[in-house]
Amino acid sequence: MQHRTVHLAVYDTLADWEYGYAVAHLRSGMAHRSSAGSVGIRTVGVGEAVTMGGLRVLPELALDELTPEESALLILPGAELWDAGDELAPFAEKAAEFVAAGVPVAAICGATAGLARRGLLDGRAHTSAAAGYLGFQPGYQGSAGYREAEAVTSEDGLLITAGPTEPVAFAREVLGRLDVMEPEVLDAWYRLFRHSDPSAYGVLEAAAQR
Repeated sequence: MQHRTVHLAVYDTLADWEYGYAVAHLRSGMAHRSSAGSVGIRTVGVGEAVTMGGLRVLPELALDELTPEESALLILPGAELWDAGDELAPFAEKAAEFVAAGVPVAAICGATAGLARRGLLDGRAHTSAAAGYLGFQPGYQGSAGYREAEAVTSEDGLLITAGPTEPVAFAREVLGRLDVMEPEVLDAWYRLFRHSDPSAYGVLEAAAQR
C-alpha cells in the first residue's frame, strides 16, 4: 500500500481543538483500510511551539526544509498569532509553494486570514469565520468566492478552508480530499461526530470489520 505524509504546522498560540479530528482520524485504522493507502503525520515549524492550551510541541521538521514533493497535504491551524502581525507569514509562503506545486493546503480559522493576505483565496471558493473577517485583511480580493458554509474545498482541490467552530467539517474535507475513507463511511463518520447520529454506528462498525 502507498504511504503518504501529511504535515501539520505548529506555532505559538496554536488552537488545539481545530486540527484534532483531522489528525486523529487520518491515523485511525478505519482510514488505513482505504485502498488509497496509509497516512502518517509529521509536525513542521520554526522552533518549539506553545499551543493555546499550554502544550509544548517540538516540530519534527523545520519549515524551510519542507518541500511539496514530500507531502500529501499541509494543515495550517488557527492561532492568535495569525491576527497579531506577520510572524506566521512564512507559513503562508509555504502554502503558496504547495499550491503552486499542485499539493493541497487545509487552513482553518486564523490561517485563512494568512492565506487571504497572501492572495491564495482570490479566485477560489473558500470560507472562514465570517466574510467580514476576511474583508479586513490587506490585499484580499476574493470576496466573490466566499461561501457561507461549514467548510469548503475549492474547485481545483488545492484549498480547504473552515471557520473556528467547524473542526469536524474541516476534518471531513481533509479526509475526503485524501480519499482515506469510502464515501459512505465518511458520511457516516461525519453524521456521528457532528450530529451524534446513532444510525451511523452500523456503517462504521461494518467498515471496521472489513
